[in-house]
Amino acid sequence: MKGKALKFANFEAIARVKGIDIYSKNIMLLIFNIFFVILLVFSLAGFTLHKEMTTSDFSFVITIDNSESMSATDIPPNRLAAAKETAAVFVDNLPYESRLGVISFSGNSRIEQALTTNKQEAKFAISNIEISDVKGTDIYEAILNSIQVFEKEKNKAVVILSDGQINIGNIKEVIEYAKYNEVLVHTIGIGTVAGGEVSFGMSKLDEESLKSLAYNTGGKYFNVQNTQELDNSFSEIIKETQKLGKIDLSFYLIIAVIILFVIKEFLLSINKIVW
Repeated sequence: MKGKALKFANFEAIARVKGIDIYSKNIMLLIFNIFFVILLVFSLAGFTLHKEMTTSDFSFVITIDNSESMSATDIPPNRLAAAKETAAVFVDNLPYESRLGVISFSGNSRIEQALTTNKQEAKFAISNIEISDVKGTDIYEAILNSIQVFEKEKNKAVVILSDGQINIGNIKEVIEYAKYNEVLVHTIGIGTVAGGEVSFGMSKLDEESLKSLAYNTGGKYFNVQNTQELDNSFSEIIKETQKLGKIDLSFYLIIAVIILFVIKEFLLSINKIVW
């Protein structure tokens, strides 16, 4: 017996008879759901991209003097603000994946940010530094805490932004301690030789102490007033090399998931698609 077949040109009519939605009508929704799930899984799994990239051969700790003398206005708007701005520019100049920490110091020191490769975290820590209530300027303790931040880092460099008014301990002790721990110290003078007014009188930039600390540990000294020299100093301080690094894509994937979800909901509202 020969079979018989019926031909229908209107598949939507068949779908209505059977009480189902035609597959082609929801293909876009299916594609969105597939991409949504894939991106969500990768983002939650901490998806990272590994590639060879330029990065600094050194790990850095940026130490910012926030003693009372840094409130002087001979470098407008004041020394501390100039130091923070300079430190933020230095962070921006660092190659991707460079490890850096942030310390503030006056009569004591405080770790504002442990070693990180996240530049935004470091810049946020820098921006939150304010003039300390603790009297004095103790660079020795700042170097001491920097050593703790470095932990087991191989190549260590400290960048000190200060007016050099050291009144706790002496510069020779700082130099010997830095050399013993194989720490390279770069110093950036914040202030003027003429000086600026503060609550206790006139505060002048002590370049000799900062120069001595830098030169005797193998580092370099720069003055914040010379912007051209300062720009050049960053390229001199930052020694670059090629190594395999990683880029965490989780944040970007989460953003993509949110965007896809919003687009899907928008299309659903327009087309009135019933799940």
